Amino acid sequence: MVLPLTIIFFALGAIIGSFLNVVIYRLNTQKFLFKSLGGRSACLSCRSILFWYELIPLLSFFSLRGRCRTCKTKISIQYPLVELVTGIVFASLFLKLQDILFVSMLKFSITYAYYAVAFSLLLVIAVYDLRHKIIPDMLAFVFGTLAFFGLFFFHVPTVLDFLSGVFIALPFALFWLISAGRWMGLGDAKLALGIGWLLGVSLALSGLALAFWSGAIVGVTLILCRNSKMAGRGMKSEIPFAPFLVFGAFLAFIFNLNLFGI
Repeated sequence: MVLPLTIIFFALGAIIGSFLNVVIYRLNTQKFLFKSLGGRSACLSCRSILFWYELIPLLSFFSLRGRCRTCKTKISIQYPLVELVTGIVFASLFLKLQDILFVSMLKFSITYAYYAVAFSLLLVIAVYDLRHKIIPDMLAFVFGTLAFFGLFFFHVPTVLDFLSGVFIALPFALFWLISAGRWMGLGDAKLALGIGWLLGVSLALSGLALAFWSGAIVGVTLILCRNSKMAGRGMKSEIPFAPFLVFGAFLAFIFNLNLFGI
């Protein structure tokens, strides 16, 4: 029973991941959000409209061998990676929340939908920051609002619940203020605010620890490999921190990590 449902939720996530790719690529490309998300999918190079079988998540990329059917231009690896990661996220959320399913279908549906939307937003933020070195204020605001109202969904919030977002975001805001934005962007503080509300203090702190550790590993790897093209570019430019924040938050939530015993 669990395995078939896990596969179904993975497939659902891959489908949603295909839509998230559209959001990531088209966001802020036109004046209005809904206009920028409208229209049929097309090749970014030759503008050929894609057929339905070219839009099947993961499978279409490999069946086309990573190239446009019409102009043979290489398709960005971002497409299958986002679809794969979203599938993993949705499957992991099901495994995390499956016990609720066998107690109450309604409660499971509400809880799953909430966290699926929250982590989908986080994934869009992470990939967008990775591509453009910026976290859109609109995405940070929507995520923060969702996380804040989520405080009222599952239990009666305490004062600590309300302060958790501020507590997690404060160090990032101080880093931004002291360094005049050189050490860390204000967008990271806005993102941390929502993560604090979403996870609570204990899980959020664990997520931050994972984010800094993974960020340090990547940074050291770039230093050790500075002769490579990637490392050379990385040493001269910013390393976006949102992907590490999202990665740490996701692991902390899925595995219920409390590294500091709070």
